Amino acid sequence: MAKANKGETPLVAIIMGSDSDWETMQRCSQQLEELGVAFEVRILSAHRTPAEAHAFAAAAAGRGLKVIIAAAGLAAHLAGAMAAGSTLPVIGVPMEAGPLNGIDALLSTVQMPPGVPVATVGIGVCGAMNAAVLAAQILATADTAMAARVAEFRSAQAAKVKSKDAAFAARQFPGS
Repeated sequence: MAKANKGETPLVAIIMGSDSDWETMQRCSQQLEELGVAFEVRILSAHRTPAEAHAFAAAAAGRGLKVIIAAAGLAAHLAGAMAAGSTLPVIGVPMEAGPLNGIDALLSTVQMPPGVPVATVGIGVCGAMNAAVLAAQILATADTAMAARVAEFRSAQAAKVKSKDAAFAARQFPGS
């Protein structure tokens, strides 16, 4: 699945260890779309398709990708495999799965050896959404239009909180 306008090169890759990760990572793709980031989505496994995963990571920069977002659960070695095979920034999204509800995936994703970093976000949906925003922020360092979209997104977030604060302050509470 690729989400880029015709003739537009995807800048971000969302890589999932399994199609079962899509329910969570769909929120990442939606956030990228809202921020105007061209992306592609692939299913690759560090354990079941290691050659394909390595080939993808090795070719990613040459294809014009700028950031890789890798989502995996349980042993969660996919982000590390992407980081080992590419010099691009890699953002790991631990999936909420298994008997430890993603804690094992979080530890597997965040504990990388020196020299092979993976930026790791939170477990599950919030992490997926934050991975998209972080990818946009990385892209924004070299793209003023992207920087403006990220600033607009942050401003809209602030406006929502201020609106909720005003609505909450207008409530009548017993004893006040």
